[in-house]
Amino acid sequence: MNLSFIDAQHALVPELPTLIEQRYHMLKLIKISGPVGRRTLSSMSGYSERETRTMLELLKEQELVNIAKEGVSVTEKGIEVLFVLHDTIEERSGRHQLANELTRRLAIQKVHVVEGDSDHSELTKQLLGMQTAKQFRTHIQNRKIVAVTGGSSVAGIPPFMQNDELSDVLFVAARGGVGEELGLQANIIAASFAEACDASYKAFYYPDTLSEEAHAVFQHEPAAKEMLELYSKTECVIHGIGDASRMALLRNSSDKEQQILVERQAKGEAFGFYFNQQGEIVHRIRTVGIQIEQLQQVPLLFAVAGGASKAQAILSYLASAPPQTILITDEAAAEEMLALM
Repeated sequence: MNLSFIDAQHALVPELPTLIEQRYHMLKLIKISGPVGRRTLSSMSGYSERETRTMLELLKEQELVNIAKEGVSVTEKGIEVLFVLHDTIEERSGRHQLANELTRRLAIQKVHVVEGDSDHSELTKQLLGMQTAKQFRTHIQNRKIVAVTGGSSVAGIPPFMQNDELSDVLFVAARGGVGEELGLQANIIAASFAEACDASYKAFYYPDTLSEEAHAVFQHEPAAKEMLELYSKTECVIHGIGDASRMALLRNSSDKEQQILVERQAKGEAFGFYFNQQGEIVHRIRTVGIQIEQLQQVPLLFAVAGGASKAQAILSYLASAPPQTILITDEAAAEEMLALM
């Protein structure tokens, strides 16, 4: 019998892979949330406070975490351990296989899958933000204009971009908005990205209640013309994908508009456009912003959405999405998408 070194380790200490994954998971939680208290860690991880305390003591002995009055944080050595183990742990989890299968079947550039279900886990939402920030750093290179949409998935990215100095980048809201309407979030999120990256941003306030005639006039206003010019030069877009019916409710759409979405079988929404299962545009909101046809010319596209409940919406958008799209999603959405396909 010829055992490999790894096989011999497992034969001698069969619980080793489980221990490694448990400590890796705890270290990742601390990296995402730190400085963080022990009780919070216990709640987030699912371990008892006693188990959490024991694990933290072990991690501290190995100089992987610091335990201070303000909470637990990861050391430089701990960050390096996370980096080295990342691919091996992800491979073992099956998420790589999920991502590769979705990449092949969706015919887009790449899919990245994080653990969990965003519908039920705040941690998974944070992992989506962390993974998107990581991919953004990897791919942004010398691109100067980045458009971002509203939504909680995109809003979760800037906290993981701290200390990313991109002073020559301009973040812009992907479409206009004003008041309590969701489009305002894009303005706020663009500002959050700029603050995190020591960059600049451009907000765009568009009153969505304008009539069709006023909308046509507004597009010729200097502010609108300036934004339209920026949209034509955009080199990267980061956007969410919404469930059509939920987005209609959040936007306080009229009963007539909601009925139209039902009749036309709208499943997903992005950029104010609604899509059916085949990826066809069945309705759109009157606004000024990035147009769907413009996306084909944008070299770098990030779509961020998770949760099993959003699987149908994600598929409806991706049915006609540009092939250069990079999707960041979670296990629950990925598994449900494959089941639906």
